[in-house]
Amino acid sequence: MKKSFLGLAIASAFVFASQVAQAEDMYRGAWYVVPGATYMNTDNDLEADNGRGGFLSIGKELSEHWDIQGRLGYNRADEDTGITGASGKYKQTALGLDALYMFSRDKFRPFLLAGIGAARNNVDYSIPGFDIDGKKTSWMANVGLGAQYLFNDKFGIQADVRHQWSRAKIDIAAVGSDTETIGNTLVNLGGIFRFGAPAPVVEEPTPEPAPVAAAEPAPEPAPAPAPAPAPVCKPQNETVTVSAEKLFGFDKANLREEGRKVLEETAAKIKANPEINAVIVTGHTDRIGSDAYNQKLSERRAKMVADYLIAQGVDSNIITSEGKGKSEPVVECEGKKVTKKLISCLQPNRRVDIRAEGTKQIGCQ
Repeated sequence: MKKSFLGLAIASAFVFASQVAQAEDMYRGAWYVVPGATYMNTDNDLEADNGRGGFLSIGKELSEHWDIQGRLGYNRADEDTGITGASGKYKQTALGLDALYMFSRDKFRPFLLAGIGAARNNVDYSIPGFDIDGKKTSWMANVGLGAQYLFNDKFGIQADVRHQWSRAKIDIAAVGSDTETIGNTLVNLGGIFRFGAPAPVVEEPTPEPAPVAAAEPAPEPAPAPAPAPAPVCKPQNETVTVSAEKLFGFDKANLREEGRKVLEETAAKIKANPEINAVIVTGHTDRIGSDAYNQKLSERRAKMVADYLIAQGVDSNIITSEGKGKSEPVVECEGKKVTKKLISCLQPNRRVDIRAEGTKQIGCQ
């Protein structure tokens, strides 16, 4: 029964890790706490049933790929000697420090973990005729895998499966004692409460996008009856730039209501000008985060905008989307540490450009 449960837990963890989620979050150096519950598959040498308990972890995002968590856990299980009339419990208290390698900083964050610490194992069984007792404080080590999922910037869940080694002492009255290394498997589920991350930057309102196409005003009539000069020809090309925060909000994947209105107006102007034969949507990010993360983020944002324009009636055959990541900044800001000041300074770089192009020229035959 213990082995089948362990296999199911590990299989579930791999299925969980294979799921995909979209998000705009990234490493921002947040602190967080994770209180939760534990199911313990105990070592067979302990002659104890599977147990339950709880834990409390305090974590810190150290870099794009590394977290560290300090953890206090307590678990207990009933004896399972199979002797009639036996009773008692096995108890374990563990204090450790875990390093987590994070494969992603999206909302879905699979990870591997390894840690060390100390454990207090207490075996206290009562069997008719004699007692089994043993208390041992020793080193502790564990490895495992798991994942985090953030529902928003402040709350999420964490699940992991880990195998934990420590030393336990078995002392049988009038027989003797023995100390050996034991291995318990722990399945943990807890809630993530994040704090200390920079607050969203409040921006000035973004100006409404300029019209995609605007006709040249008619020339002033000449005072003499001579023919009026020919109008100046200009290409039917224009680029609308919209702040990424206005479209998506901070730490969000879905379009904001304000962003939808801007795109609806832009779509209406594109449809009103049949001369437009190409619309190119380009996503850009700031320099915070890795090149790979920002390239993926810019492509995803551009595609979201393109899909919404198509949903508003823009011909899908003339619209394309692309991401430029952080390769084309419009402002440069000093500093490497992620602060509110740096995030605010880099705001113009987080944008989406919508360029409408046409071969026909306004006022030209």
